Amino acid sequence: MFIVYGPQGGEPEHFDARTLRVSETSIAQRTIDRKWAEIEQGIRDEDLECLRVVAWIIKKRSHPALRFGEFDPLIGELYMRLDKDEVVGWIEGSMAIAAASPDSSADDIRAVLAGLPNAALDREHAERMIEEMLADPKDEPDLQPRSETGDETRTSTSSGPSTSSSSGASSDTEPVMSTP
Repeated sequence: MFIVYGPQGGEPEHFDARTLRVSETSIAQRTIDRKWAEIEQGIRDEDLECLRVVAWIIKKRSHPALRFGEFDPLIGELYMRLDKDEVVGWIEGSMAIAAASPDSSADDIRAVLAGLPNAALDREHAERMIEEMLADPKDEPDLQPRSETGDETRTSTSSGPSTSSSSGASSDTEPVMSTP
């Protein structure tokens, strides 16, 4: 998952939370007095302090003198976006839930996933994957979705994070999605 810092009048910066080192997670824990698992969940929930501390730590790599108190974005300038694998996980999770219901259709899944492209860092990828993975098998000769790395199939252990904006951190472009 990516944390996006989009300062007013500036270019958005993307921070990949998966690039943190163990020593950096320790700094994050000490800085906001939370365990790493709480910080990870906080990122998914768009908790501003969790987003801020991770963005600050990654930003510190190129600005070593930056203090936590000096990195104080506006509420709407800091938000979370899903990476490509998380997008695929959301789609797969939605498809699995729909498969358990005999009355569901591809259109129903599309409706559930309508906000997913807005939650993705790469909107076009999300739109393309929704269409590819929900394509009618009789219209397409290849029934297996292809990942961006060219793998024929992909398995997911998670249906994806929640992107609810209960923290109040979302901007007008933030989708509100329920867990599939």
